[in-house]
Formats: sequence, structure tokens, C-alpha cells
Amino acid sequence: MISETIKYVGVNDHKVDLFEGQYIVPNGMAYNSYIIEGEKVAVMDSVDKNFTEEWLNNIKTVMGDKAPDYLVVQHMEPDHSANVCEFMNTYPEATVVATQKAFGMMTKFFGTDFADRRIVVADGDTLDLGGRTLTFVTAPMVHWPEVIMTYDSKDKVLFSADGFGKFGALDADEDWACEARRYYFGIVGKYGPQVQAVLKKASGLDIKAIYPLHGPMLEENLGYYLDLYNTWSSYGVESEGVVICYTSVYGNTKKAVELLEKELKENGCPKVAVNDLARCDMAEAVEDAFRYGKIVLATTTYNSEIFPFMRNFIHELVERGYKNRTVGIIENGTWAPLCAKLIKRMLEGSKDLTYTDTTVTIHSAVKDENIAQIKSLAKELI
Repeated sequence: MISETIKYVGVNDHKVDLFEGQYIVPNGMAYNSYIIEGEKVAVMDSVDKNFTEEWLNNIKTVMGDKAPDYLVVQHMEPDHSANVCEFMNTYPEATVVATQKAFGMMTKFFGTDFADRRIVVADGDTLDLGGRTLTFVTAPMVHWPEVIMTYDSKDKVLFSADGFGKFGALDADEDWACEARRYYFGIVGKYGPQVQAVLKKASGLDIKAIYPLHGPMLEENLGYYLDLYNTWSSYGVESEGVVICYTSVYGNTKKAVELLEKELKENGCPKVAVNDLARCDMAEAVEDAFRYGKIVLATTTYNSEIFPFMRNFIHELVERGYKNRTVGIIENGTWAPLCAKLIKRMLEGSKDLTYTDTTVTIHSAVKDENIAQIKSLAKELI
């Protein structure tokens, strides 16, 4: 139970290993669903297909013999919508509430748009439950085009769909920001302007709590979460420091990275985060790239191209709108080091990047001249 009139009926998933088929989730996932009670009752979103029976039992436990009146579908991604048909079959008198785009997606997923049992809502529309009113806030491309958020004016709760969500089941004991940041930049990060638009809408609401579709219900220190989302979605710098992301074939580029890390720390850099792109969680490296204001990309020329892990990493950054950062480069090549030129070419679509004056160019192994370059690069980054 969350309150006397808002009940939690979601589930924890500790079986999933890769969320969306790509993000490592060692502490599982939460698929949140809520019951909102007025004179009429609305259920907010369903859950993943692997938890149909558990979810329906949770609703039954709260509702008893009473049937819900509405199912509000805020987001059509299958981890939240997979059981829409099961719900509608279980409660044949219920009405499904969603945007026009969401009903179009239902046809694609389920072969029906519930034409005789639906309410289509748009931005600012309301649903009167009797004693409480839900107001819908459209949030297109946060992070699908059909998304709505829902504001309950009685308890002053914003049901925020995937916004303010995080990796991890609700029973996981872990820092919110770390997994929320990795979730945001992995899944929502491309759509910063759209998140900014929603934050602007939300600023006009009296919000006392935020209930997302993933992760814990946020009921205290809302300014902390809102400030982080504003920083993330505006591509601002969250933490002072330098992130070094590298690949190394025979250890020579790694040696240069270790020398740079040592130099930065000795010169008072507040934080140096190092990611070996061949071995780390790529989503963690992406998270660090957006968290800090300065990045060093260190890699080798491979088949006259950038080493594959680095190339994939840069693609991840560009795809998510990487900008407003300082970039340093360490390149390595035995006969034709090309990475500095190729990296800059890949980043041409990224806005407001500043490159350091020093580029470290290694010919196979680190030499005295490279050590001098590394010291110069460190000074530029401090």
C-alpha cells in the first residue's frame, strides 16, 4: 500500500538478465503498476508478459470482488503493455484509456484497438474518478511517441511513465542515481529536448511525489531528482572530472592511459573514471561520458579504421546527442595512426565539442616524447 487510495500492484523481475535485450541488470527490474481509487477505480499500466498471473492476483488482492473501471496505458512498450488484453478479458466492463498513437500501436501488438471500450486522451484531458481527477500530460518521445504521464491532483502525484525510472528491482539495495543515470542515458538520452519540454509542463504542477514505471516511488527531496533530470536532459555537466575510455591490443595504449590517469590525479583532478571498452559494461561508459565534462578517447588504428569497441562507443555517444564536452585523443598505430582524424570525423555531428590542443600520437610503444605529450594533455584537462 502506498496510501489509502493509491495501491501498488507491480512486480519485481529477478529472472531478466538483459533489459531491452542489451542492458545488464544484475539486480533485476521493477515493472510498476498502480491502483488509484475514487468512486471509480483506475489501474495504471500493466506489466511484463512473464508476470501475468502475479499481476492479476495483485489487483484481485486489492480489489476483492470489485472490478476496476479503467486501465490507463501510459506507454506501449511490452514490459508495460503486455497484459492489456488479459486485463480487458478479465474485466469485460472496463475501459482502456490511452492516446490515439497508443491505440494505433495496440492494433499492431494485439490486433485490436478496443474501439468499443476506449477513451482517447490528449494533452490536458482529464478523467474524473469521482472524488479525484486525473490530468494527462503528453510526453512524446520520452521515449516513445505515444507516451503520456498522469497527474493526480488529490494526492499530488505525477505518474511519470518511464521518466525518472531506473534499473533494478524494488528490493535492490543500491544508489538511485547510478542506475537511474545509466537507464536515462541508455534509453531516454537521445530525447533531451523532449524531456526538457515535459519538465517545463511539470513545473506548473504541484507535485508532492513521482511514481515511475521502473524503480522506487520518489516521495522526498524531489528537487534532487528534478535537478538531475534537468542536467541530464540539457546535456549539462553533472560532476567535475575526466573520463578516459580506451581500447588496447597489446597493452601499449593502456600504458599511456595509466600514465595519464596518474598525471591527472597527481595534479589534483577531482575524479578520473577509466573504462576499458573491450571489458566494461558499455552502458556504464556511456553514463560516464555524459556525467563528466571532459573525456579522453584512447585507441588504436585497426584495419585503417578505429578499433571496433571504440567505434561502437563513439556511435553510442553520437546517437544520444553528445555535446558540450572537452575531448582529448590518444591515438596509436605502427605505420599509419589515423584515429584522431577518424574520431573527429565520427563526432562531426556532435555540437559544441572542444578538442584539446594536445593530441598524443603513439607509434607502437610509449616513448619519452609521448610522456611529454601526456603531461601536456593532463595540464589542459585539469
